[in-house]
Amino acid sequence: MNKIKVFAPATISNVGCGFDTIGFAIHEPGDIVELSLRNDGIVKIKKITGDGGVLPYDIKKNTASVGILEMLKNYKDKTIGVNIEIRKKMPIGSGLGSSAASSVAAVYGMNKLLNNYFPENEILNFAIKGESIASGAIHADNVAPSLLGGFVLIRDYNPNDIIKLPVPQNLYCSVLFPHIVIETKKARKLIKKQIPLKKARKHFGNIGTLVSGLYENDFSKIKRSIEDEISEPARAVLIPNFYDIKNAALNEGAYGCSISGSGPSIFAFAKSKVSAEKIALAMKKITDQANIKSTIYVSKVNSQGPKIIN
Repeated sequence: MNKIKVFAPATISNVGCGFDTIGFAIHEPGDIVELSLRNDGIVKIKKITGDGGVLPYDIKKNTASVGILEMLKNYKDKTIGVNIEIRKKMPIGSGLGSSAASSVAAVYGMNKLLNNYFPENEILNFAIKGESIASGAIHADNVAPSLLGGFVLIRDYNPNDIIKLPVPQNLYCSVLFPHIVIETKKARKLIKKQIPLKKARKHFGNIGTLVSGLYENDFSKIKRSIEDEISEPARAVLIPNFYDIKNAALNEGAYGCSISGSGPSIFAFAKSKVSAEKIALAMKKITDQANIKSTIYVSKVNSQGPKIIN
């Protein structure tokens, strides 16, 4: 096999209480990366679509190519090169792990072309390296769920300690993406370097409660745990009408609602597809009233992660 096309899914990160430590994959949207091997050791981005012309063709600055460069540095055959085509099927700067999806699709596909030469944990490291170009930090709460699928907890790095969490079968996610752009690097600068002990204690308790709720299929625990003492208070100001949107979701019966990643996307949990669709429409109603264009997605948790497509 010398050519492959891979889809990697969007992700919800932080999940309220899990700043840089918790994330899960959803079924849509996502990114597609197509790779074609070459035998001259050159890595080249041939085409990018769906990005509005903003993504770099410089292989040292694009999340897809950086991960592959790291991979090839560690591969035995230095004559291996690759042509890369990136099809952005999800909005950039959306808080849905767009840069992570491109990086994951690229390294997952490249490893398949190399006959699965690298183990999963090394692929994860390559993808994290690629994604860090966009975010300006090393974190895996988008990359890990996009690559591994499902709900994940990142306990630590160096080495990566990734824990797969169970997912209640009837857990649905509603996502509202307001059509505004928030750059991850800028959003991270808003996070305070220190938080009061009282808030930290509550935050840690919420993380434990969320994990317990997932294991026990306890939606009341899940709802109580989706509270963010670290990033939401700082980043809410970047999202117009955020608290109105959040209240609309909760009033419609959502089991928790918060910002996905750096925003502007907002997620909410529900116990059925019908309920999730109603919650999504309730959130969108707020942006419509404010004359803000937005897109909604409704999805179960994506347990598969990346997939090869025709």
